[in-house]
Amino acid sequence: MPDPITKLLDPTRLLFDLQRGSEIAQSFSGCLDSKAIAEQVTQGLVEKFDCAFARIWLTEPDQTALRLVASSGMYTHTNGAFARVPMGSYKVGKIAQNRVSFLSNHLADEPWVGDREWAIAQQIRGFAGYPLVIKDRVIGVMATFSHHAMAPEFLEVLQTLCAMTTIALDAALQHQSEKQSWRSSAHRLAYNQDALSDQLASILSTARLTLVGTEQPLPLSCVHIFLQATERLNRVDCAYCKLIYTPDAVALEAIVPVPLPKVHEQEDWIQSVLGELLMPVSCLGGVLQTQTDTSQKAIQILLKIPSLSGSTEGCLHIQCSSSV
Repeated sequence: MPDPITKLLDPTRLLFDLQRGSEIAQSFSGCLDSKAIAEQVTQGLVEKFDCAFARIWLTEPDQTALRLVASSGMYTHTNGAFARVPMGSYKVGKIAQNRVSFLSNHLADEPWVGDREWAIAQQIRGFAGYPLVIKDRVIGVMATFSHHAMAPEFLEVLQTLCAMTTIALDAALQHQSEKQSWRSSAHRLAYNQDALSDQLASILSTARLTLVGTEQPLPLSCVHIFLQATERLNRVDCAYCKLIYTPDAVALEAIVPVPLPKVHEQEDWIQSVLGELLMPVSCLGGVLQTQTDTSQKAIQILLKIPSLSGSTEGCLHIQCSSSV
């Protein structure tokens, strides 16, 4: 009796299996989370192809080992004996190291199986392991175990699914690496840049900045808003400016002369100066207030944003005595 792996393909069965493989691929389309992609694939193999269990390992950054990131079916934990497999160890490590697929429909008879009794007791017959290779890089290994012999149609689909999974995982890993790099750079920039007061003072040419409180590192989004506000205030001849740090917030107070005598003209002027700041300020849970003094010759401005320790969720406070 011929081995199912080597017999001719059944076109109808192949078409059906390709459709199910496509459904698995669609489940992780557009996803940029490597763990989520791996979990969709292993779960799909169990649900749609009746695999006993399926697993995906990803290569660690130093290329010395594989880390189990997804396991579905009989075993769902990812912290067991095979949670971390050194490169070249066991069958999984050898598949990654040698970049060679391995297929068997007689798992218990394979000499490399460490626990033959387990395979017999659990009635595990089929095994398919594929390296996840893109260009000259191995990013992981996919392995499936089955209670029955694996049909050649399924193995054809599995090979195609491996290719699609590899592309998706590589894109996700690249995205995660770039995201982490950006966060690290942003963190260093936020904490190593010149103090905010020094930056604001260098912008102001018509007023001297006063600092109240102890300066604290701020998120780049906050720094950007204060820089934008100060640049706008400087363009309209800011006469007074104070940067205030409190335990709950950081604020900028300013006074600018009003060049227009009529109230409605003042409102339009304020809108032209500060209008574009409203959205970013509100997104950070901040407050933007303006108030014209009794003489109608100056406007007091307050820009206040909660500190890192304060909660900004669901906060939106915009209070104006004059329209902004």
